[in-house]
Amino acid sequence: MLLQGKSVIVTGGSRGIGRAIALGCARHGADVAINYAGAAAAAESAMAEIRALGRKAISCQGDVSDPGAAEQLVQAAVAEFGGVDVCVANAGICDFHAFLDMPPELLRRTVGVNFEGTFFVGQAAARRMVEQGRGGSIIAISSISKLVGGEFQSHYTPTKAAQHSLMQSAAIALGRYGIRCNSVLPGTIVTDINKDDLTADKTAYFEKRIPLGRLGQPDDIAGSVVFLASDLARYVTGAEILVDGGMFVNLQ
Repeated sequence: MLLQGKSVIVTGGSRGIGRAIALGCARHGADVAINYAGAAAAAESAMAEIRALGRKAISCQGDVSDPGAAEQLVQAAVAEFGGVDVCVANAGICDFHAFLDMPPELLRRTVGVNFEGTFFVGQAAARRMVEQGRGGSIIAISSISKLVGGEFQSHYTPTKAAQHSLMQSAAIALGRYGIRCNSVLPGTIVTDINKDDLTADKTAYFEKRIPLGRLGQPDDIAGSVVFLASDLARYVTGAEILVDGGMFVNLQ
C-alpha cells in the first residue's frame, strides 16, 4: 500500500493507460480523481472499479487544453479528498498524419492537449501542493517517441519531448517545496490511440524487436507511476523512466 492516504488526479483517466494508472494507484491505497474528455460511460465504470477497491473516486469532464478544466479537476479533488498529493498528466492524442501537408489545426490541437494540458494541470496541482505545504509528486506520461522520430508523428513527438523538458524545469522550480516532477516514457502499448495502426505485420515486427517479446499493456505503465508517486522515490526528481520492454536499446 505505497500510496495509502494519498489523493491522486489523473487526466485521461477513463481509458487505456490513464485508467490503468488510476486503478494501480487505488490498489495502493489512494483516492483518485479522473479527468475525461467525452467517454462518460468509461469514466463511470472506472470509478466503479476504484470504489470496489475500497477507495474514493470522482470524475470531471473537461478538455485539458483549457486551463479551467485543470482548475476544476484540482478543486474537485480538494473538495472530495481534502487535498492533492499526486498529479498524473496522462491525457494525449496522436492522429497520424504526413509532415508535408500537416494541417495547422491538427498541429495546434496536438500541442494543446499533449503539452499545454500537461502544463496547466501540473501548474494547478503544484499551486495546491505549495499551499498544503507537504510536498507532492507530478508525473507526465511522455513516450518513447520523445527519443525517436516518426514519419507520421512530426506533430506528436515534439510534444512528448516537451513534456519531459517541462518536468525538468518544474523539478527545479518546485524542489524547494518538496514537489518532485518526473516522466514515464511508455513504449508500444496497446491502447485506443494506436490500435488501428497496429496491423498484424507491425505487431509481429515489434514483438521481434522487443527483447521481452511482447507489446506492452496499460497495466505495465502503472507500476512505474506508483513508484514515482510514492515515498520510495522521495529523492527522484527531473528523471525519466523508459518502460518499453527493451525496444529502444535493441538496435540490431
